[in-house]
Amino acid sequence: MNTLQKIEKWGDAHYPKWLSFVRMALGGFLMYVGVLFVMNRDALTAMITDHPALTAVAFYIAHYIVFVHIVGGLFIASGLYTRFASALNLPILLGALFFVHSRTGLFQVYPVLGLSLLVLLLLALFLVEGSGPISVDDYMRRHPEKKHSRHYTAGIKDDESA
Repeated sequence: MNTLQKIEKWGDAHYPKWLSFVRMALGGFLMYVGVLFVMNRDALTAMITDHPALTAVAFYIAHYIVFVHIVGGLFIASGLYTRFASALNLPILLGALFFVHSRTGLFQVYPVLGLSLLVLLLLALFLVEGSGPISVDDYMRRHPEKKHSRHYTAGIKDDESA
């Protein structure tokens, strides 16, 4: 068993149920932040003007931030691929820590260093802990697809045709 599997197993075994509500709130907040980024395109333009090296990748950065915050936030809130969504959001929060006091106001939604740090720590926590007992992942784990040994042919089961 590799280290990642050990971390996942430990996280699944030591997950308090109240943490699921924190995860849902974090996911909702990230979706809200993604919408704020869409509404605040001028700040991204100002940041590109201040840092010409970012011009080539600005389009991709902007779309990555919006997509990962909205879709990743939805995944985190619902508990679907929580570890993966948290891992995708971590680089954005690291960038927010560096640009939190920039003149462009790109990360106005994280106005204080403490909020950026809190969201970063929560993402790191859910990267380790996973989605918990109140989640889509847990539901899918508890209710796997029923695998039938018989094949269906033209809508009739094999045992009914005989």
